[in-house]
Amino acid sequence: MRSLWKQFRYRVEWLALLTAAKVVPLLSRKACFRLANFLGALMSILDRHGRKVALSNLEAAFGNELSILQRKKIARESFQHFARTMLDFLWSPRLTRENLSRYIDMQSFEEAARATAPEHNFIMACYHYSNFEWLSLGCGYLDVKGTIISQEFKNSRLDPIFKKIREQSGHEFIPRDRGIIRLYKVLRRKGTTALLVDLTVPPNQGAVTIDCFGLKTSVTSAHAWLHQKTGASIMPAHCEPLPHGGYRVVAHPLITNTTEMDLQQIAQACWDSFEPYVRQNPAPWLWMYKHWRYLPAQLERSYPFYAQFSPEFDATEKTAGLPAGATEL
Repeated sequence: MRSLWKQFRYRVEWLALLTAAKVVPLLSRKACFRLANFLGALMSILDRHGRKVALSNLEAAFGNELSILQRKKIARESFQHFARTMLDFLWSPRLTRENLSRYIDMQSFEEAARATAPEHNFIMACYHYSNFEWLSLGCGYLDVKGTIISQEFKNSRLDPIFKKIREQSGHEFIPRDRGIIRLYKVLRRKGTTALLVDLTVPPNQGAVTIDCFGLKTSVTSAHAWLHQKTGASIMPAHCEPLPHGGYRVVAHPLITNTTEMDLQQIAQACWDSFEPYVRQNPAPWLWMYKHWRYLPAQLERSYPFYAQFSPEFDATEKTAGLPAGATEL
C-alpha cells in the first residue's frame, strides 16, 4: 500500500511540474514576480518546520544582532526569494542570448571571466543565494559553458524536466555517480565547471569543516581538490536580486596564493569571500536549509535545535577529507 501511494504521489508531482513548466512561461515578468512573492509568503506560513529551521538558523548566526521581528521578516523573505528562483527557473525558456541583459546584469562576471581567458578554464564556486539557477543559465549564454553535477530527485520523473531547462544555454549536467572524476577530466581538458559549495555534507563523504558565521559546519572539499589537482582557478560567485524582478551576478576575486593551503583552507577562503554579502543582505540565502547539522565536541556558541553530535564530525575538523570518487584516480 505504501509503495502504491508513493507511485501515485510521484506521478502527481510529475504532472504538476510538467503543467507548471508549460504554464509559467506564459506569464509576464511582473505576474511571475508577484506570484512568487505570494507563494513564498504562503509557504512561510504553511511550512512550519522550514520556518522553525530558518528562525533557529538566524538566531544562531546573528544572535542578538537581530530582533525576533527582524528574524521573522528575513525568514519570510527567504521563502519568497526561493519561490522566485523556482518560478523564474520555470519561466527561463523565455531567456535568450539576445534578451539576457534585460533581466540579468552579468557585467561583473564578464570582467572576471576575461581574467581566465583564453580558455575560460575555471571552477565556479556558487551559493544558494537568490537566483542561483539563472547564474548558471547566464554564464552559458555568455559562451562560458560547463559540465556540472546535478542533484537527482527522489522522484526520478522530475529529473528530465530540470535537465532540459538547465541545459538550454549550453551546459552539460551529469549525475553524481563518478561525477568528480568526470569533472577532473573536463578541467584537465581546459573545460569549466560549477559547484554549489554551501550545502552540508556528511563528514564521511569528503567533507571539510569551515567556520560559517562563527559556527562549525561540514561542506564539500570537491572544488578545493579539483583546484589542487588540475590548477584550474576558483572563482566564487553569487546572484543577487534587484528591484522589480531583475538580478545581478557578482563575481568575486579569484582564490589565489593557494600553494601552501590545504583543502580546508581553500574551502574557508571561498566562504569568507561570500559571508560579508549574506551579512549585509541575509534574506536571499536559503535559511530554511539545515546548514549546521553537526555539533563540535567543544561548544563555544549556541547551535540550531536540529544539530547533533557526531564523532566523525570531530575527526573531520582535524583532517581534510577527499571528495567521493577522488580515490579512484
